[in-house]
Amino acid sequence: MKITFYAHASFRLEDGPLVVVTDPYTPGLKPGSGFDPIDEPADLVIMSSSTDDFHSDPSHVQGRGDARPVVVDAMELPTEGRTVLGIPITPFPAFESLSYDFQGEFGRHPDANALYLFTLGGLNVLHLGDTGNPVPPEHLERLKGKVDVLLALAGAHATIAYEDLDVAIEAIGPRVIIPMHYHSPRGWLNIEPVDAFLSRYPAEMVTRVGGPSLEITPDTLPAKPHIYVLDQTR
Repeated sequence: MKITFYAHASFRLEDGPLVVVTDPYTPGLKPGSGFDPIDEPADLVIMSSSTDDFHSDPSHVQGRGDARPVVVDAMELPTEGRTVLGIPITPFPAFESLSYDFQGEFGRHPDANALYLFTLGGLNVLHLGDTGNPVPPEHLERLKGKVDVLLALAGAHATIAYEDLDVAIEAIGPRVIIPMHYHSPRGWLNIEPVDAFLSRYPAEMVTRVGGPSLEITPDTLPAKPHIYVLDQTR
């Protein structure tokens, strides 16, 4: 499987001819995300939310020929999950931070969203959605030992606190951790840079790939959890 980082919480995952895109953002200048359109073909788009402009705009993801990609809102899946285009997807309900107010005096209402686990290329991938609170113990128990690749929220603030993310990583036990949803000079969200997350881990646990993509198979998974930092392409 080949994993390519677009921007924010959006990735392209490829297994042969099958392509999955996660959490596409609204492109363009503010009030858009600040990131460029994806503008590449995909078979399946999975979104952690249907209401957040940074996680739920598949309009700029191309389809194949005349067919649009199949779009799945993880929040609309049944608890037991569903198989779409041969890919099993399981949702885990979540909310943005229930306490952090990034809109100051205007206040805010934390959006519902979902973590989601899916299998592609023989690898189990967990996308942390836009969760802003500790991952509930019942979710951790269901996910323990079942995640090969974790797409991890690394910007703090309105998303999961670093201390709670540490707990989740320890409990779930992913072999590959790829940071996402951190500060980018192209985006306008006031969130932490990736180095704030990386500083919590020993240097030997971190690899800066030096490009946007990582290729991995079940046979090439590291023996112990390892963090791979990908370059943004959008």
